[in-house]
Amino acid sequence: MGGFEGHLYSELSLFFYGLYHARLVSRALICNYPVQYLPRRPWSKGRWARLQQIYCVGLAKILSSFILVAQELHNIQGQFVLISKIYHQRNFLYHKQWQHLTLYTTFFLSGCVDVVSQNLLPQRSPALEQGTQALGMFLILPLMVSHLQDSEGVELRCHVLLIQALFLLLLVVIAELWAPNVRQLWVMKAFFYMIIGSWLIQIGFMLYKPISGHKWMDDDKNDILFVTIFFCWHVASLAILMIWIYGVSFLWYCYIC
Repeated sequence: MGGFEGHLYSELSLFFYGLYHARLVSRALICNYPVQYLPRRPWSKGRWARLQQIYCVGLAKILSSFILVAQELHNIQGQFVLISKIYHQRNFLYHKQWQHLTLYTTFFLSGCVDVVSQNLLPQRSPALEQGTQALGMFLILPLMVSHLQDSEGVELRCHVLLIQALFLLLLVVIAELWAPNVRQLWVMKAFFYMIIGSWLIQIGFMLYKPISGHKWMDDDKNDILFVTIFFCWHVASLAILMIWIYGVSFLWYCYIC
């Protein structure tokens, strides 16, 4: 997530992933589906049939992780190493970059599991995909907590609010392992994914490209207080967006289809 571009790419990936789950939840609620995911289609014959039936969401995770890794490495000045060897000293370097690369690795592994579960296993395994999501959250949460060490002021408040949303999402995905068909959990998972994605977009603009043109000040209490206010606005706006998605889906599945 180095720089504004790195924040924006990763944030959009999480936000659109939340939108995807919001659409799945709306369809399941309206059509009274017992499961969240659509059943896997049988393989059809033909030269391009297998390529057409590859799970697009898992493939998008894999491709986005490669893009994020390339962007992160592009922003590194000098030789990218883990440990320095200057004057017989051994110091760890680029700790934030290594944190980001670890996050991107979780996206890549999650995409690989989605593709394998959808295309290679005899039957699709939602439990495997949900377990991978829970494991990914176990990795992401402590990494984001370690991000707080070098943060202060506005950046610190932004990341504290982000960790709050990540922790709640972790609780939801853990609960989903034992109750995979509880629709309230599907709603909360989609909601928290969108909150995390949209709030990361807000963080990118606040830290690197403020819309007002004026840099956010760490020593200004008003700036720090407005960070929390903006987060609450994000939560309320995304709740309205969830209702709008459900309304559009209701019209689509009940009247158009």
